[in-house]
Amino acid sequence: MEHEVFVPFPVGTVRLALAEPDRIARCVPGLQQDAEETAGPLAGRLRLRIGGSTITYRGALRIVERAGAFEVEGEGTEARGSGSVKLALTLVPKAVTGGTELVCSGTVRSEGRLAEFDEQAALTVARRMLDRFAAALAAGLEASPIVALTEGEAPLPTEAEAEDVDVDDIGDLDDVDAVEAVEDLEAVDETGGFGDLGDLDDEPPAEAAHARRTMIGRSTEEVDHAPPRGRYAPVPAPETISTSVALRWAAPAAAVVLASAVVVGRRVLRRRR
Repeated sequence: MEHEVFVPFPVGTVRLALAEPDRIARCVPGLQQDAEETAGPLAGRLRLRIGGSTITYRGALRIVERAGAFEVEGEGTEARGSGSVKLALTLVPKAVTGGTELVCSGTVRSEGRLAEFDEQAALTVARRMLDRFAAALAAGLEASPIVALTEGEAPLPTEAEAEDVDVDDIGDLDDVDAVEAVEDLEAVDETGGFGDLGDLDDEPPAEAAHARRTMIGRSTEEVDHAPPRGRYAPVPAPETISTSVALRWAAPAAAVVLASAVVVGRRVLRRRR
């Protein structure tokens, strides 16, 4: 089978579009992608209408770019039946006036329900699918355009390539820092440099002089741990009288008073006798 379709975009843009599996999956007519992420964007169910009948296949497609062409391989089995199909298709983008021409050539091998139809019916279905694919590709590029790289422009690194970048490869940034430092020094020199520092007063402020006088003759440890003075000095805690000390002096006094009362009582009794 050979067929040609037209895409109204530059050949570089079409090549970039064909290299995106997610975009290709949205352009394949009748393809319903699998919900599982591990299955890949080009895996799922494909509904094929031929001769008034509908055949549903379950399988996957693979696209590989080789020598300027895109090779498409696919295989699937009937969702309801034992039939199978295998596809081998080659897409060659060529620049033409007003856009890109895709030259398509390939073969289809089938068993089961598709094999029951004649070759002409199968070719008609294949060409119709390629026409719808080209129209969907053009509509997708209009909705989400791709900017093709110009000659001499390097492509953006992929995520895997960005992770492999060595830190030593960006050592030249030190030279940039040096240049910025030189520029900063020149800016300081233009504003007068450090010459204006000589105009400062040689005598320290009154607070600094007082602090220096109070610290003369004291060790560093004393100065570091000395409590603040003046209005910022800590308020001493009120002195508390210990209860044990009061009891210690009250007991002997009570004993003396009691002994004196006993002696006075005995003398009063003697006089009465």
